[in-house]
Amino acid sequence: VMAALKREREEAEAEEESPGTGSRGSVRGRRVRERLSVLDFDFEKLCSVSLSHINVYACLVCGKYFQGRGLKSFANIHSVQVGHHVFLNLHTLKNYFLEEENYREIKRPPGDIMFLLVQRFGELMRKLRNPRNFKAHVSPHEMLQAVVLCSKKRFQITKQGDAVDFLSWFLNALHMALGGSKKKKTIINGVFQGSMRIFSKKLPPPDLTPEEKEQLLETEEFKETMTESTFLYLTLDLPTAPLYKDEKEQLIIPQVPLFNILAKFNGITEKEYKTYKENFLKRFQLTKLPPYLIFYIKRFTKNNFFVEKNPTIVNFPITNVDLREYLSEEVQAAHKHTTYDLIANVVHDGKPGEGAYRVHVLHHGTGKWYELQDLQVIDILPQMITLSEAYIQIWKRREDSDEGQPREKGA
Repeated sequence: VMAALKREREEAEAEEESPGTGSRGSVRGRRVRERLSVLDFDFEKLCSVSLSHINVYACLVCGKYFQGRGLKSFANIHSVQVGHHVFLNLHTLKNYFLEEENYREIKRPPGDIMFLLVQRFGELMRKLRNPRNFKAHVSPHEMLQAVVLCSKKRFQITKQGDAVDFLSWFLNALHMALGGSKKKKTIINGVFQGSMRIFSKKLPPPDLTPEEKEQLLETEEFKETMTESTFLYLTLDLPTAPLYKDEKEQLIIPQVPLFNILAKFNGITEKEYKTYKENFLKRFQLTKLPPYLIFYIKRFTKNNFFVEKNPTIVNFPITNVDLREYLSEEVQAAHKHTTYDLIANVVHDGKPGEGAYRVHVLHHGTGKWYELQDLQVIDILPQMITLSEAYIQIWKRREDSDEGQPREKGA
């Protein structure tokens, strides 16, 4: 753009110097100098109205910065009020002409705004991984603003949301923004997506006689069906928390091993699921394990009145969790590696809707664990991680190249 303006200025100066051009060349040269005097790209790229630095465009007529180019954006309002229709995207350096007849009927393709989420997330990851950062810290503010915009304020900076809801939305939003669909794969599918078989069987109404139940079970409607399904995370159900207190008049905090709640996916364990008018027995069997496996430990249940939190502690090892027994026999041969190591653990402390989140993260270079909460980062022993109320866990599949990596003692 600057080269084009410079070339236009040189042509205007040549017209001024050439004889016989009259006043037309001088007028054009004066207009070019006026445009160059108002265009200064050294200013901070902030919208002159909202002071936002996301999706900012420069008006090539007056030099002011405005956000967006939609119908309700500040750039479009400026173009209608003042009559300036030529704008420059300060990031891609593409020119846009607002309120032109040939552009008026073109609609923005669905999901186009989601590309901003991919862009901001990529920038944040590159800053985190850059060994030559000028600053010792990285601000996620631009990324958070993109989340607020792309989620239509479902997730906000000033209001804490549910971690699982955000994780599910974020992974699906990245998948769609990268051009993915149910059939088209992206890096999100390749990293986090697994598959399972779901066996479902409809139950007869409980008020029938045994003879009537047997007759219904022989019909096609009540026979067991099998469907293939994919998943980005596995939901682990906790046992019901006890209602009674112990001899010291204190509530008992139950504990359950991780492998007990993983038995839901062994293909044998059946669980009853109720709808508003029908009951089903379902069992699940894993058919494909992803490189990174996410566990969602379901702690919150909603009844007719309020949300309850299950305080059950899940006992789990930090390393060497083998999931081969949860695969069907015919697909075990296709999985050379089925052992997983924990790399991240999200913890929820406090009451439902009022608590706070903590994250335990493994540093691969040193094998040490760190606890992150807001801006506070401290070291933590691996033995302390298993005592927390785990909510979300991310496990990494161990490959041949991971056998010699350092591990924290006692892990």
